[in-house]
Amino acid sequence: MGRKRKKPFIEKALIEDIAAEGKAIARHNDCVVFVPFVIPGDVVDLQVTKKRKSYMEARVDKIHEFSKDRIEAFCEHYGVCGGCKWQILPYELQLKHKHKQVEDALKRIGKVDLPKFEPILGSEKTQFYRNKLEFTFSCNRWLSKEEMGQENHDMDALGFHIPKLFDKIIDVKHCYLQDEPSNSIRLEIKKFAKDNELSFYNQRTNEGLLRNVIIRTSTTGQVMVIVVFGKNETKHVEGLLNHINEIFGEKITALLYVINEKLNDTIGDQEILNFKGQSEIYEEMEGLKFKIGPKSFYQTNSEQAHKLYSIVRDLADLKGTELVYDLYTGTGTIACFISNKASKVIGVEYVEDAVVDARQNAKTNNIENAAFYAGDMKDVLNDDFIVKNGKPDVIITDPPRAGMHQSVVETILRCSPDKIVYVSCNPATQARDLELLDVSYKVEKVQPVDMFPHTHHVENVVLLCKV
Repeated sequence: MGRKRKKPFIEKALIEDIAAEGKAIARHNDCVVFVPFVIPGDVVDLQVTKKRKSYMEARVDKIHEFSKDRIEAFCEHYGVCGGCKWQILPYELQLKHKHKQVEDALKRIGKVDLPKFEPILGSEKTQFYRNKLEFTFSCNRWLSKEEMGQENHDMDALGFHIPKLFDKIIDVKHCYLQDEPSNSIRLEIKKFAKDNELSFYNQRTNEGLLRNVIIRTSTTGQVMVIVVFGKNETKHVEGLLNHINEIFGEKITALLYVINEKLNDTIGDQEILNFKGQSEIYEEMEGLKFKIGPKSFYQTNSEQAHKLYSIVRDLADLKGTELVYDLYTGTGTIACFISNKASKVIGVEYVEDAVVDARQNAKTNNIENAAFYAGDMKDVLNDDFIVKNGKPDVIITDPPRAGMHQSVVETILRCSPDKIVYVSCNPATQARDLELLDVSYKVEKVQPVDMFPHTHHVENVVLLCKV
């Protein structure tokens, strides 16, 4: 057996830039080195953790010189938790790098004629901006290097997964992503569980009572709490839920629970049980009410979502006579938002539960010119569907990170709408789709939007017009 080669150690490397996926970039012997938790201008020693022909990945061993742009992290969990990786980078520079990420992707991958990009639209809130968080219980808490040298650890945790370690959970003391009562509810649940010796889940053996806590909030002040249990121990399940209701009953609109005995954490295929209060909460936007159920998708930055949808509406520039297709409509938020500017809106969405919510949202808001269909987009959106529902004047599309299936793009080209408003959470796949659409469409406007401060993620809205 061959001897394993020792990975390189790089001394005093200058961090030069930030890559598309948020990691910083250094260079060593003409090779790109990707490094997390540093910013341009830092001078660091690097221990290479992965070596490939064209690139390397490394972790910081020592920082010799801090960048002049670096600011202090506001969260005690920075550097361990997988979220908010850019919090040492001033927000204005975060926006600069996100804007550059969109521009680079569209130019490098799309290879189409582009107008001057609009300045990226930043988020007014850079903390406590999320309306949904999911926390995980574990009896296998992540330990710091200092803790590893000690004994008698409390190994129970309620928090977030450590990146690339499915069974290691960081015990979160305070999270800056979601406003109160999120932190208070999470900490009280953990305290009750510890006081009453309830078992925390073991991700390796798939045993334990407590699996997950999901907390959803809305700008209307409503709160949903979903506790996911690994088994149905009625006494302990009711004991915990009664305690939550006793402490936070006036603040919680919907207290729900799930008994999930399968191996993975997803609850999309599980029965949601109502313990107390409503089964849903509501978000409001320009007088419209949107139902948010336990399985519903809703943009996780509510206030920035309003700005995003306003941009979509402005770019569509509807006159009131148009038939609009809203592809990947989710719970119909965009469809409902633009319905009063259109003759009719047709929404298509893969998730059946989301379509049920979309229809309910239209009914709640007395919207009679919207219809919604469920099914895989590449199967639903075909020539027969267009014959039945009419040729769209405008298509709004907001696909998942993978972008649109090639057959969907081909159907769009055949039905030939006058305009396409393309919303994307992944500029790379959006750029690929723009190249496919380039045979009949010209990009008229590009508007990046920051939905997730302190992360590398960015939304981008593109207006395409038929040539």
